[in-house]
Parts: sequence; structure tokens; C-alpha cells
Amino acid sequence: MKKTRVLIADDHAITRRGLRQILDTYPDLEIVGEAANGLETINKVFELEPDLIFLDISMPHLNGIEACIQILKSKPLTRIIMITMNDPEDYLLAALEAGAHGFLKKDAPIEEFKIAIDAVANGYKYLSPTISVKVINAYLDLKKNPQKVKKELLSVREKEVLTLIAEGYSSKEIADMISLSVKTVGTHRNNIMKKLGVHNTAEMVRYAFDKKLIVKGLHSRA
Repeated sequence: MKKTRVLIADDHAITRRGLRQILDTYPDLEIVGEAANGLETINKVFELEPDLIFLDISMPHLNGIEACIQILKSKPLTRIIMITMNDPEDYLLAALEAGAHGFLKKDAPIEEFKIAIDAVANGYKYLSPTISVKVINAYLDLKKNPQKVKKELLSVREKEVLTLIAEGYSSKEIADMISLSVKTVGTHRNNIMKKLGVHNTAEMVRYAFDKKLIVKGLHSRA
């Protein structure tokens, strides 16, 4: 029986080691490699051709959301389970829009990892029960308060650019980090301001943090 080839991508060695210990107990899985940042993850995908990736959301040199987008663009059959220690509500929609097939908290029960793997391997999406409850509650809240929909007007890419702007990166640095032209970054900046109804970068960043459109710490200058 062919084993599922797994890549573990997380910038913390202790997390990678813990995941490896869990996944090594499943005889139908083969851990083919590890990666410590987003760019290394993408390189390892082409080098090792994993079937499944456990992908941390918050990593240096390209976060997990952007890495997910780039991986699935080139390797659409790859299955990706996003993992995080942060509040999943901050990242869940962006992860699903990026194409992720599963979403787990790193402190989920061990048996839940196997459930997630089986679901994703069979073509289903998997959200842990605690996250599913939050998704349902958020949907019901949105039905009651439709004005909140403004938060979701930004695309995944626009949220990515907005986060980098808020962290102080220049348009040139942003363009280099996410493989865009400086002109395209400028277009995204203008579209974000138009959608949010603000008139300059300071207002845009302040509005973004006040309304929790972005979350500090998604990127790193490491």
C-alpha cells in the first residue's frame, strides 16, 4: 500500500518534532521532510513532492497563507492542513480562501490529527469541532449584523499587502516578498484604501487594526 508523503512546515523546531512524533505513529504516513519558513516550504514541495503538508500560518520569509496559495497554484493536487496556536477566527477565512483543505489548532487532541488526515485525504474539508462552532456562530452573527461584511471586502492578497504595510515594509520590499511588481502593490494599496473608505496610509493602518482586519505577527522580519 502506497504511503502518504508528508511535509511538516513550522518555524519552531519543537513543534516540528512534536508533530513528527504524532505522525510517526501512523503506519500509512511517511514523513519526507521538514521546513522552517515559507520559502523553504515551497522549495521542499518541488524537491520532495509531498502528498500532504502540515503548514504553519505564521512563518518568516513568506507566511503560511501566501505559501499555500503559491503551492496550490503549481501543485493543485497537494493537500494542505493549516495549523496555528493563534485564535483561528483571525485566520480561518483567509486560509480557506487560499485553498487550505483543513484547519487545526496545534494543541488539538492527538486523535484529531488522524481524523483530519483521513478526511482531507478523502477529498473533504476538515475543521476541528471547536473551530466549526466559531464558524457557525460568526455566520449567525453576520446575518444579524450585515454591516460587518465590510471586513470581508478585502481579498486574500489585499489582506496580505495590508498586513505588510502595517508592519512597515515599503512597496519595493512587499513586491520582493510576495513576487509582485511595485506597480501592482501600489494598485492593491489604492484598492484597499478605496474599499475601506480611507485617504492615506496612516488612516488605512489604524482602521485595519481598530477593526481587526489584520493581525499583528503574521509576518516576521527574520
